[in-house]
Amino acid sequence: MADWAPVVVGVVLFVLLSPGLLFELPGTHRPMDFGSFRTNGKAIFIHTLIFFAAFTIIILALHLHINTG
Repeated sequence: MADWAPVVVGVVLFVLLSPGLLFELPGTHRPMDFGSFRTNGKAIFIHTLIFFAAFTIIILALHLHINTG
């Protein structure tokens, strides 16, 4: 029996938190840009921290499990 929660949560968060796709924090021209499809080093770092925090909270603190088999 495999636990698919880390894989599913990781993929969903990666897509949603890709800098420039939905939002970019900090933005290239403003503090927050929406749908700019651009990125910079600061935005990549901030989105990495947001991803790590959200992933940790969802998987470890909420004990999310998706079991198959």
